Amino acid sequence: MLAEPHLFTLTAMKDVSQLSREELQQLVLNQSQRLETQDQTLAEKDKALSSTTAKLTTRDQELASSQKELAQSKDIIRQHQEKIRQLEKDYLQLFRERFGQKSERYIATPDQMRIDFGDTDDAADAADGLADAVEEAELVPAHQRRKRRKTSHALPAHFPRIETTVDVPEADKTCPQHGEKTLLPEKMWDVREKLVMIPAKFEVHVSKYKKYACTGGPQCGVASPERPTGIVEGDKYDTSVATQIITHKYAYFLTLYRLQNMFAGSGWTPSRSLMLNILTNCHFIIEPLLDYFKQTLQNDSIVACDDTGTTLLYPKVPPDFDLTDPKQKRAAEVYAAALEDGKSSINAKMWAYRGVTVKLNVFDFTVSRHRDGPELFFENFQGTILGDCWHGFGSIAASSDGDIVRAACNAHARRKFENAQDYPADRKKWMDWFWALYDHESEAQEQGLSGEALVASRGEKQKPVWDLMRAELDSIDDRTEQVVLPKSDLRKALNYLSNHWTELTRYLEDADLPLDNNLCEQLMREVAVGRKNWLFAGSLRGGERSAGFMTLCSSAHRNDVDVWAYVNDVLNRLLAGETDYEPLLPWNWAQAHPKSVRVYRQQERKDKQVRQREKRKKRRAQLEKSIKAAEAKTSSLR
Repeated sequence: MLAEPHLFTLTAMKDVSQLSREELQQLVLNQSQRLETQDQTLAEKDKALSSTTAKLTTRDQELASSQKELAQSKDIIRQHQEKIRQLEKDYLQLFRERFGQKSERYIATPDQMRIDFGDTDDAADAADGLADAVEEAELVPAHQRRKRRKTSHALPAHFPRIETTVDVPEADKTCPQHGEKTLLPEKMWDVREKLVMIPAKFEVHVSKYKKYACTGGPQCGVASPERPTGIVEGDKYDTSVATQIITHKYAYFLTLYRLQNMFAGSGWTPSRSLMLNILTNCHFIIEPLLDYFKQTLQNDSIVACDDTGTTLLYPKVPPDFDLTDPKQKRAAEVYAAALEDGKSSINAKMWAYRGVTVKLNVFDFTVSRHRDGPELFFENFQGTILGDCWHGFGSIAASSDGDIVRAACNAHARRKFENAQDYPADRKKWMDWFWALYDHESEAQEQGLSGEALVASRGEKQKPVWDLMRAELDSIDDRTEQVVLPKSDLRKALNYLSNHWTELTRYLEDADLPLDNNLCEQLMREVAVGRKNWLFAGSLRGGERSAGFMTLCSSAHRNDVDVWAYVNDVLNRLLAGETDYEPLLPWNWAQAHPKSVRVYRQQERKDKQVRQREKRKKRRAQLEKSIKAAEAKTSSLR
């Protein structure tokens, strides 16, 4: 509190010298109290100011923290939005893979929405049905209607005929007015054929082996015919039974328990362990032939390769491995890693090797996508490996001292641009170029070109397209209207094309080298369909057996021979001790067994080629027409 006013008035009215000692003391005391009061007031104000400053500092920190949290939230939102866009993209990609067309054909305008049923036989039948419906509705003039394909529904002539004569009732044999009717000649009778199917029938063939004993003395022994070698001990099961199991499991993709049900319908119910035992023994029998297949394929100048995943169950008791064998050594490493990680299964791989000029398909089973599979297969190979751009093929080629060169699949490169939805204009341009490459290649095939003529055709018609692609690839980063972002799908496609340019264009100089690896990739369907049925490989040896039987069945199928007849004859001849494997090659076997050749498959393939040829001609005509129309419009504007 301030001093009282009358004291100041007193001080102001009187001179200090006139004040008494008590008044001076009182005056000093009052001044001291006043100063103390002011100091307290200032201290309180300083404290209040410090508190206000602290509050402001706290608010500034809270504001800074809020701004930081807001920035983090925006960053999280941006990441989530990017993740949502990526998930939507992946969803559309999976949707197309699941429900979209499966063929690798090219459409003139990939961005156009249209119904495309592909080049399958079912699609051709559907197209014929639609055309018939249009003609029946008289929407197409008579002179423009297409010629109908002649189809024969006659039953095969080689089937046995069991004739039955059907007579009329006795009352219909007599006319009430004219008496007994005359039986017409047999050639005037109506004849109808009906196909009847009899399920598989089992027979037990009993062989009695005579014995001869010497009556002069028991030391001479007993003479008896030699017993033939069988699949199992005692020759209890014929090769026909084994062939049925092999073909139905590895050519028609039935599991053993379904095959067991099928056998049960014919009166015999084998256990699954028995069927597995038969498969094991059959694989041991055909192993020398499979090795010969592999050696024959390795002599080809071009071998295509692809792989797909297969689940391998981890066994309760790991097998013993021969560590001197590099393949088994790698398997031991993978098994040890799976045991350490506590895994119950291993992501194994099934490889397919397809000869381009040698008509063999060889499958191989490995425990991982390591070089131990392809590296061992191509150990003594000299030629070209056709496949995707997996770095393992590059390592194999680099370590071969020039004996092996790589060729890449252009279908892989095309798919990169097909998936580049972020730059639609560029995507269409690149897709048009790839479409032109495939169109020129199919045109050369239609003309039957090969050797130097095919190389010359590729240089004349496809090389200019590659030059345009090279020029665009070199100049795309210099454009100013739109920059291709580093993480975009188009940039990934461009990098893929640039990094593997030499391998992608190698086919231009080799007439035997195809434009893509689609035919080998289609072999993965056999693995995928089988995997969908038998789900996994129960053991390492089981996976190797599957690869062996698939090699036998797939090679027979590729050469258009009856798989059952081929496998059965191979088993019989190998059991008989045949070691000349040259006649057992599928194409040689087909020449010796013309009745077992699937002629209908060859005809279907020819019909499909004709349909494709007509469709491509029509497409090329439409393209030329549109180009001429665009040129005419441009000249008129000038």
